[in-house]
Amino acid sequence: MNYEVIVIGAGLGGLTAGAKLAKEGKKVLLLEQHDQPGGCATTFKRKEFTMEVGLHEMDGLHATDMKTRIFRDLGVMDAVKFLKVPEFYRFVNPHFDITISHDPEDVQERLIKLFPGEKEGIQAYFHRLMNIRKIMKQEAGQPERTIGEYMDSIIGDDNLKLILLGNLGYFHDDPYSLSLNYYSMAQSSYYQGGGNFIKGGSQVLSDYLMKLITDNGGTVLLKHLVEEIIIENETAVGVRYRSTNKEDEKPKHARADIIIANASIPQLANRLLPEAYGKKIITEMEGLEPGASLLTVYFGFNKKLRDIANKHYSTFIYDESVKKLADIYSNNHADFNKRSFTFVDYSQVDSNLAPENKAVGSVCCIDYTADWDSLDRDSYKKRKEDAAQYFIDRLDKLLPGFREAVEYYEVGTASSVEDYTLNPQGAVYGFAQTPLRVKTRIQSPVGKLYFASAWTNTGGGFSGAIYSGYLCAMDVMRNS
Repeated sequence: MNYEVIVIGAGLGGLTAGAKLAKEGKKVLLLEQHDQPGGCATTFKRKEFTMEVGLHEMDGLHATDMKTRIFRDLGVMDAVKFLKVPEFYRFVNPHFDITISHDPEDVQERLIKLFPGEKEGIQAYFHRLMNIRKIMKQEAGQPERTIGEYMDSIIGDDNLKLILLGNLGYFHDDPYSLSLNYYSMAQSSYYQGGGNFIKGGSQVLSDYLMKLITDNGGTVLLKHLVEEIIIENETAVGVRYRSTNKEDEKPKHARADIIIANASIPQLANRLLPEAYGKKIITEMEGLEPGASLLTVYFGFNKKLRDIANKHYSTFIYDESVKKLADIYSNNHADFNKRSFTFVDYSQVDSNLAPENKAVGSVCCIDYTADWDSLDRDSYKKRKEDAAQYFIDRLDKLLPGFREAVEYYEVGTASSVEDYTLNPQGAVYGFAQTPLRVKTRIQSPVGKLYFASAWTNTGGGFSGAIYSGYLCAMDVMRNS
C-alpha cells in the first residue's frame, strides 16, 4: 500500500502529527504496537474503575499556550472537556504541610510570611518563572545552570527549596542535573494556566485524535509493530511491519512519501534503522541518557476520599530523609518504604473515572528498570506487593481510614512502562532534560524521516509530546 505519510507509534506525538496532517488532506497510515492509542495518555478498566495511566494535571491551556492553539486547530476544545484542578499541590514533610495554589501572587505572599528572610529569593524565583521567555533571550549564549544550582544561589532555607520544587518528579529525578531553563518553562506554564484534567481520562484525548485521523481518510492499525524503516538512496521510503496477533505474523510492507517516527530515538538508532544510519544517531546522542521512569499504584476506592477528610487533589509526600535538595536523587533510589511519592485523588474533580459513590486515585514515584530487571517472576510480584503495602501504610497515617477505603489496587513498574511503550528503561519523559540535552539537536540521518516524540528537543510529558507532533506536522507541510 502507498500513503503520503506513515506514522510509527500512536503516542501523543504521533497522534498529533497524524491528526494535523490528515486534517490537511494527507493520506495517513498510523501503526501502533499496543491495542489502544495514546502511549502514556491512556486508561484501563478494572472492575468498576477507570484507571488513569499518566495524566495527573496538564499544564497551561492559557491564551498564549501553544497547546491552546493546537487544540483549537484540531477541534479538541469542542470534543474534550478539561477540568480545572483545584490546587497545584499539597507539600508534606516532617516540618511543613502547605498547599501551593496555581496563583503565583498568592504563593509568593504566603511563602514570604512563612520565610520572611527569603523574600528576595522568593521574588527572584517567581520573576524568573513568569518572565522566562524574555530571560532566556537575555541569557542566550551563557553557560546554563541546573535548577538546583539556581535555587542554592537565591535561597538559603532548605525547606523552602523543597517546597518550591515539590513537584520536581513531573520533570526529572535530580535537581542538580535538570536544566534550569527547561524547568522554568514547564513550571511557568502551570502557574500561568493552572492544571487541567481530562474528564474521563487521557484516553479521551488519544481516542479523539485517532478518530480525527480516520474521519479524514486516514488508517490506524493497532496491534501492528514496525520492525524496520526502509531506506533507498539515503531516503526513507516505507516500513516493514507485522501484526502482533500470533495468528498473523507475516511481514507486511507499506510505502510513503514521508515517514514520521513517534518512537524513542534510541529505539530508532538500535532497532528501526539500518546500522550505518543508526550509528549516526548514536554519535549525536553521546552524553545523553534516558530519563527516569515511574512506579504507579492504581487504586479503586469504595468511597470518596473526602469521607476520610482528604481535601486535596495532588499531595507530594517527602520522606524525613530528604532534608535538602541534594537528598532528592538518593531518596529516589531508596527502598519504597522511604521513597518520596505523589498521591492523586481524582475524585476531587468530576473525573468520571468511578461510580458516583466511589473514587479512583494513584500513588506515583520515581522508578528505574534496574531495580526490577534481575528479579525472577515471584520476586518481582513480591516486590510490587511490598511497595503497594508500604504506600498504603504511609497514606493511612496521613489519611486515617485510607486502608479501609481501598477496594482494588494494582502496581505498574518502570519495567511495565518499558514493556507497554517500548521506551528504553521505561523513560516516561524521553531523554533526561539536562543542560546538555537542552542544547543538543538530534537530526534525522536520512531524507523524508521526521521525529515526533518526547525524545525530541521539545522534551517529555504530555505538553512536550503534543508540541513535538504538531511542529513535526508543520515541518512536513512546509517541506512538501
